[in-house]
Amino acid sequence: MTTMQQAHFPPLPVRRRAAMRALLLGAMAAWPVLAGAALGGKTSAPAPAPDFTLPSAAGPNLRLQEQRGQVVMLNFWATWCGPCRREMPELNRIYGKYHAAGFVLLGVNVDQDQANARGVASKLGVRFPVLFDAKQSVSRLYDLSTMPSTVLIDRDGRVRYVHQGYKEGYEDAYEKQIAELLRE
Repeated sequence: MTTMQQAHFPPLPVRRRAAMRALLLGAMAAWPVLAGAALGGKTSAPAPAPDFTLPSAAGPNLRLQEQRGQVVMLNFWATWCGPCRREMPELNRIYGKYHAAGFVLLGVNVDQDQANARGVASKLGVRFPVLFDAKQSVSRLYDLSTMPSTVLIDRDGRVRYVHQGYKEGYEDAYEKQIAELLRE
């Protein structure tokens, strides 16, 4: 599987349609920022990172907005993704290096099987928090179709950088961007 599956939803009642329309308009407002940041580009006009709450491997749910005041990296990954697995040791290293300085790394797994995701994370020695997006709602909220995808969010909760995919050396760009955001 190389792309995320799209779900088909039945028609919604009128009130729900109005609420969904408002949510869609908010997501559309964030789209230019996310699209402009594709492939590691800096966003031209940072927009607020869409908030979400997901279950974590550690037990309690985690809400993105609770991380405000820290530099946050969201790394969307899947167990079937080879580049995701190759990137994990570098992410562990970056997490260890910058965590004490106000940096948070959240691994967002998109697999439906949480037990398998936990096993792979354990086997890879993942030391940062792992969240589960089994319905891929957060991945869709961020309009991501490539695994892995990495989003860097500044202390004010604005999307600043988006990287799609992974190749050896991307971690150098991550570190430069993290250091820049930590200095702000």
